Amino acid sequence: MKWMIYGAAVLLAFLHQDSWNWDKTDLIFGWLPVGLGYHVLFSILAGTVWALAVKFAWPEHIEAWADEVETGEGDAHD
Repeated sequence: MKWMIYGAAVLLAFLHQDSWNWDKTDLIFGWLPVGLGYHVLFSILAGTVWALAVKFAWPEHIEAWADEVETGEGDAHD
């Protein structure tokens, strides 16, 4: 799952450069410019990928190390 999230993040970096929408003047629903609608959907997708990253790809060993240092159980230089 972690590698799928990494791949999704790379894909999002590519999709963020939406040069294919720059010259479009069409409206979605009769009032929303295509570029703005694209970025609305992109933002929702990016938020979803970030939520999945926090759930499945968060580096728990760093959290454990920080908790040890905070409670004084571990050496700060480990």
